[in-house]
Amino acid sequence: MKEKKLISVDGNTAAAYVGYAMSEVSCVYPITPSTTMAEVIDEWAAKGKKNLFGKTVSVAEMQSEAGAAGAVHGSLAVGALTTTYTASQGLLLMIPNMYKIAGELLPAVFHVSARTVAAQAINIFGEHSDVMACRQTGFCMLASNNVQEAMDMALVAHVSALKASLPFLHFFDGFRTSHEISKIEEIPYEIMEQMLPKEEIAKFKANAHNPEHPKLTGSAQNPDTFMQNREACNVYYNKVYDIVKETMDELAQKTGREYKPFMYYGAKDATDVIVTMASSCDVVQETIDYLNANGGKYGLVKVHLYRPFNTKAFGEALPKTVKRISVLDKTKEQGSIGEPLYLDVVAALNDCGLEKIETFGGRYGLGGKDFIPAHVVSVFENMQASNPIKHFTVGITDDVSKISLPAPKNFKGLENKYFECQFWGLGSDGTISANKSSIKIIGETTNKYIQGYFEYDSKKSGGLTISHLRTSDTPILSSYFVYDANFIAVHNYTFVKKYDVLAGLKKNGTVLLNTSLSEEELAKDLPENFKKHLKDTGSKLYIIPAMKVAQAAGLKNRINTIMQSCFFKITGIIDYKIAEKEMKDFAIKSYSKKGEAIVQSNMKAIDAATNDLIEVNVDKIINTPTVKKETDKITSKYFQEFISLIEKRHGNEMPVSCFAVDGAIPTGTSKFEKRGISQCVPKWNSEKCIQCGQCVLVCPHAAVRSKLLTDEQVKNAPEGFTTKQAIGVNNAQFRVEVSSLDCTGCENCSRVCPVHALEMTSDKSVFEQEAKNWKYFTSLKNEIKNPFNKATVKGIQFEQPYFEFSGACTGCGETPYIKLVTQLFGDEMIIANATGCSSIYSSSSPTCPYTTNENNEGPTWANSLFEDNAEFGFGMRIAADYRRNQALDSLKDLENKAISSNLKTAINELINAWDDRLLSKEKGKLVEGMLRAEVESNKTLASEINKTLAYADLFAKKSVWIFGGDGWAYDIGFGGLDHVIASGQNVNILVLDTEVYSNTGGQSSKSTPLGSIAKLAANGKQTRKKNLAAIAMSYKDVYVAQVSMGANQAQVVRAISEAESYNGPSIIIAYAPCINHGIDMGGAQAEMKKAVDSGYWSLFRYDPRNKENPLTIDSKDPTIDYKEFVKGENRYARLFKANSEAAEKIFDEAKIHAAERLETIKLMGKAK
Repeated sequence: MKEKKLISVDGNTAAAYVGYAMSEVSCVYPITPSTTMAEVIDEWAAKGKKNLFGKTVSVAEMQSEAGAAGAVHGSLAVGALTTTYTASQGLLLMIPNMYKIAGELLPAVFHVSARTVAAQAINIFGEHSDVMACRQTGFCMLASNNVQEAMDMALVAHVSALKASLPFLHFFDGFRTSHEISKIEEIPYEIMEQMLPKEEIAKFKANAHNPEHPKLTGSAQNPDTFMQNREACNVYYNKVYDIVKETMDELAQKTGREYKPFMYYGAKDATDVIVTMASSCDVVQETIDYLNANGGKYGLVKVHLYRPFNTKAFGEALPKTVKRISVLDKTKEQGSIGEPLYLDVVAALNDCGLEKIETFGGRYGLGGKDFIPAHVVSVFENMQASNPIKHFTVGITDDVSKISLPAPKNFKGLENKYFECQFWGLGSDGTISANKSSIKIIGETTNKYIQGYFEYDSKKSGGLTISHLRTSDTPILSSYFVYDANFIAVHNYTFVKKYDVLAGLKKNGTVLLNTSLSEEELAKDLPENFKKHLKDTGSKLYIIPAMKVAQAAGLKNRINTIMQSCFFKITGIIDYKIAEKEMKDFAIKSYSKKGEAIVQSNMKAIDAATNDLIEVNVDKIINTPTVKKETDKITSKYFQEFISLIEKRHGNEMPVSCFAVDGAIPTGTSKFEKRGISQCVPKWNSEKCIQCGQCVLVCPHAAVRSKLLTDEQVKNAPEGFTTKQAIGVNNAQFRVEVSSLDCTGCENCSRVCPVHALEMTSDKSVFEQEAKNWKYFTSLKNEIKNPFNKATVKGIQFEQPYFEFSGACTGCGETPYIKLVTQLFGDEMIIANATGCSSIYSSSSPTCPYTTNENNEGPTWANSLFEDNAEFGFGMRIAADYRRNQALDSLKDLENKAISSNLKTAINELINAWDDRLLSKEKGKLVEGMLRAEVESNKTLASEINKTLAYADLFAKKSVWIFGGDGWAYDIGFGGLDHVIASGQNVNILVLDTEVYSNTGGQSSKSTPLGSIAKLAANGKQTRKKNLAAIAMSYKDVYVAQVSMGANQAQVVRAISEAESYNGPSIIIAYAPCINHGIDMGGAQAEMKKAVDSGYWSLFRYDPRNKENPLTIDSKDPTIDYKEFVKGENRYARLFKANSEAAEKIFDEAKIHAAERLETIKLMGKAK
């Protein structure tokens, strides 16, 4: 046998490795957390990697998961070994085809990173609600418990599928296993080839559809024959258990790793047994080892083969001594008497004559909630309690249903000899990528076992991340967060005041803190709880001004390399010279795609990283009193009782009664966060400012605002609150204000300013001053009405943004458009938002960036799914119209009754203004007030007046908007979008076109232009961009605009205004630079301009109301070279670097495509 090859990989890559080797075709569609599998097979195929058959796998990205499943079905039908990779809603979209694939006995394998199916909220983390929805499809189901098993069970699934002539669904826990990095034994191709059932493959191919030997499948059967035919497949399923067991035995013989369909672990004479699947098995196993070593008699049945469920084999796996069983399910099935695995176990025990065993059912880990040893102990304690809970939850406090298990009383946790670390980082600062590198370096340069797991919140960037790393001389089974750490690194200083970062610090631990403060300043500034942890644990403290080092090296705010170097230097976990070499090798491998300058900056950072590393005198820190600073107290009850608990990381402790059952959260709550994540903020220079409003328009997070002030307001302002005479307005002062605690430091405002009136500064006194100024600024009422046309760049700056402080990336190209729409129409907007970036940064619980005005009016926002957003918004429109028609009928009825003449006149005016958004709101408010007065004076008609008053919130015309990205509009949701724009309904569609699937990491979409390198297009996109605007224009009665804010701000404002005023469907396609483009996002607005100036993107408006000349081209002929533009973006520059000659040809063609798109628009835009 060849020497075993050890590799450090995550679960997705481990499964994909086998999936690639065993497949000829893969049809895929991106969805978190399975996307990595599709991406790596695409990269391997692009590099020419061979499968077991000596060929490169054919990888096809489809328009949706339903499309991927259909393509898989077709590929199998014609005889190619075919695989796909998916999760959650994506898997559910495949279910119809799964029935067909199973019914036709086709040996597909679906690899699934099991993830929560959205219910009251979307959740991207691990759960089994998706795979359990497939248990009736006819797919055999095989579960993996960890990264090693993800590879091993993948092979068992592929081999068994071929032997059984049945499809297999191989699943493992999303994120917990899919994204965990571990050191495993790679299965060599030689072993896979030896296990390959060549005879069955030949039979499969011989039975494929082929006109040389034709057949028909998928016939239509009648009631007289369907059932018999359905039962004919039983013999195949009856053989599956033996086939899987035989395959597992063969794998054990070749690798030494033993598996069984039902695998028992624990005491031979166990009385209490847990039955569960996937990553929870390792946690239970680890806990059982501890409990049994201390006199317990506990056991575990690991369920690998879930479908078909062999009841006899399950019964035989149990010890004869078992008295009680608890079945743990990682899913919830509302209304059922128990969850799926529980029901199967109960049925199996009855079939085996073991019904006397007392059986309990529990739910755990929903939505990715961490499952820890204490929960296992609680389950065992419940079984042995005098009054046990039959059906329970574990890991939460359910004060409503009263079925949650209490925490164990005398359990203090497991004792282990792991070296455990926590790294607290900021989303997009590179902390996670550095720690993925670190754990792999340790794994590949030592004999140690490793584990790396990465905790995220749901913000796109700027949110909290925690990297949990473990190393050990023995195998690591702890499939949960690090709670007790030997080493804690805090990469962003603001965290020490926001979170209890050292709560899990072990005795004699080590802390690394990134801060620009001196030792003396630090001693006065560190919170008392931080100091107490240092004192109680006797730990060391190191500090490093990582931002200063990064900026000196040319890395801006990317401190990851510096902090990584300090980690290796401080811990000595491997020789620092070795670590230094490995880090540099990683920098070359990871950053060469981004250009030599980035690589060299990282090299420079590594060389200089530890020069400024200081070990602090902890005694001095502890003994110096903390200087306390006043902070504003937030009085909001929702903040105090809900947001603050989650923000402080106490969400796990919140009881069920805290939550709205339907998952709804109040709007206008992101303003409470005040994250303070930016190292630099813009400072306004009033003397230079020309009051143009561009800075306000482009700010992605609405952290830059303008206001017109009265002399009295200026008089009462705090010191340092400078203003200047407003231009074009008498008796008014003007000010631009920046929220230093909400700004993300992207620099777009300062770069777009034509007179440089905003300058970025890291001066902390400016941060403090602007925080005070902002508080005063936002407390002021708008006593001076906006005197300008708000449908202009100058005028819109004085309108309230109803979208603020979202969780979008720094410099986001999408959010300025959303913010602008809300400034124009926010108080009457109904928004349907497709799943994607725009839904995540808009709905990151517990806060909401959509806000309200002083009358508590503002956008109402909802998300259904990814694929159905156009239909969802369409439903909103027809319902709003239907309900308004009811209101209109009620007003008309009341108008004819004996009411006051003034009220009659007012109602008549409202009816005449019914289809005018602004006027109907004005008249509606008037009528509402008069109706309330009439109720008091007209007792005879009070009941009928009250009926009409019940419709008061419908008097104003509603503005329905449908938001989504290009992945939705061009691909998965295109069919629905096409139907909706063809419907004639008055809906407004905003397509935020980043030209990639931004939310899942930058995969290719049909919006992606020719030549762009993206995930799932590793060799560059080979087809042209879809002309969505031309398709919409073909209907001739749809308002269509294409915009790019940085290129022509006035055109954007005008197009959005025109679209909303059009009484019919409208669609605005907005160019939105994205971090996935490989650009400096501080220049996002400038990039928009370059895109238009080069002819890459064109600007136009198509308005069907202009019968003679409906099309207006707003962009001019190109003024810069097309290739000059694309070479400035890494997504295209990489193609030049890989093959400059081919790139030149491709981009010559792409330039022609761009021109042809515009010519098509001109052709389509001709009058009817």
